[in-house]
Amino acid sequence: MVVRDGVVAWLGADAIARDTYPDARVVDLDGAFVAPAFVDCHVHTTATGLALIGLDLRAATSRAHCLDLLAQACAASDDAVIWGHGWDDTAWSDGPDSAPSRAELDARCGNRPVYLTRVDAHSALASTALRAATPGLSDADGHHPDGPLSRAAHHLVRATARGLLRLDQRAAARAAALDAFAANGIAAVHECAGPDIGGAVDWAELRDTAHGVAVTGYWGQAVADADAARALIAETGAAGLAGDLFVDGALGSRTAWLRRPYADADCCGSSYLDTDTVTAHLAACTEAGITAGFHVIGDAAVDTVLTGLERVAAAFGAPAVARCGHRLEHLEMIDAVGAEKLGRWGVIASMQPNFDALWGGTDGMYARRLGLPRSAGLNPLALLASAGVPLAFGSDTPVTSMNPWLTVRAATNHQTPGAAISARAAFAACTRGGWRAAGVRDGVAGTLTPGAPASYAIWDADELTVAAPGDRVERWSTDPRSRVPALPTLAGRLPRCRQTVRDGEVLFDA
Repeated sequence: MVVRDGVVAWLGADAIARDTYPDARVVDLDGAFVAPAFVDCHVHTTATGLALIGLDLRAATSRAHCLDLLAQACAASDDAVIWGHGWDDTAWSDGPDSAPSRAELDARCGNRPVYLTRVDAHSALASTALRAATPGLSDADGHHPDGPLSRAAHHLVRATARGLLRLDQRAAARAAALDAFAANGIAAVHECAGPDIGGAVDWAELRDTAHGVAVTGYWGQAVADADAARALIAETGAAGLAGDLFVDGALGSRTAWLRRPYADADCCGSSYLDTDTVTAHLAACTEAGITAGFHVIGDAAVDTVLTGLERVAAAFGAPAVARCGHRLEHLEMIDAVGAEKLGRWGVIASMQPNFDALWGGTDGMYARRLGLPRSAGLNPLALLASAGVPLAFGSDTPVTSMNPWLTVRAATNHQTPGAAISARAAFAACTRGGWRAAGVRDGVAGTLTPGAPASYAIWDADELTVAAPGDRVERWSTDPRSRVPALPTLAGRLPRCRQTVRDGEVLFDA
């Protein structure tokens, strides 16, 4: 491969390249392989960085272990707020719904503000000091006097905790996350920002951060007309009014909005936007030619968005809807009828295959929350692909690992028979799909073909074809028409990144 001025200029045999470009600088990869750089289509950069440099609770195996990790963090830090992420009581030895109490947080950290998000980031634990510093908390929807806070109460306490972070903490977190993206072969990310997530200050700081990883931002705030949509885009500098514009919550926190009650609780979750609001937002963005989108997980939430899309497609026409590249984040509960509609309207499914790897299967969190067979229908990748729905994959980091090879492997090893997609399709959803979802529709971004941006990663290939006993081995297509390189299987150790390049500029070099 020959790169000139940040663009792939030529591909072919080594001997021909040396004769055609005699003065070129030659890099011998010594057995490593080159592939298009990854795009993570759903990230929360500062929150990811805070987990990387601070308190990451994803390793906690019990309530006691979680509290021990908290105590260690309190002892090691004099920060104004202890910010942690990732506890998951559904996987603890104590059993589900065993989250620490407010009193237990106080016992470990005294009179210090403590904010600990659940792994899905849709509920959180808060100490007495943090609760006391949050006006209106006790009257907010989702308030619990001792246990996890959800819905509006969670948004309030998160805003208070965010306000206690120092400027240098936020900057260090952003730098750590962006550097980690590059070290994982990721050249571009989609930041899902919004007033209830990181807030305007966090998004402005990230938008203005100088780093080689390309950041495309989406602002999750609903509007009622086209003028308001244009004004909000101008104000925020976002690429669209999409991302985590919440129609509902998450299954783990029992805030995903369901048609029928949860199997393990007498509730149907939470609805944050009604059909009229969804329709107005879609209509406003479609008229203005702006990407709209929603965070949507439960089947009742999906029904609401489908109704809105149907109304807008009837008013503006399907081509107008498709031109905007509207997108749905997560899209876990969709049936064949809904998938056919999304394919017809060109709506992008921005999904996280790692959700199935972590919580799917017959005995996973999904099965406990929904029961079988409802849980078996979640994250239907093959159904969406067969309906012509454009797929773009991401991690929702810090919710799941940002390692993109885990995403590819999860998509090809879906725990529900018939729901997986090919490795070629999964890799495309992590590369070309991400660029397309960001509005780059030049036909070459995310590939390594002449004329494409020279955005690629170099990976160690040693011993990567060794499969563990019982592992399903998914071989990659070598059909040149696919424009996907011949890559190793992912049954054993995952590739290690040597170098990441975007538009010819090195972002990471091991």
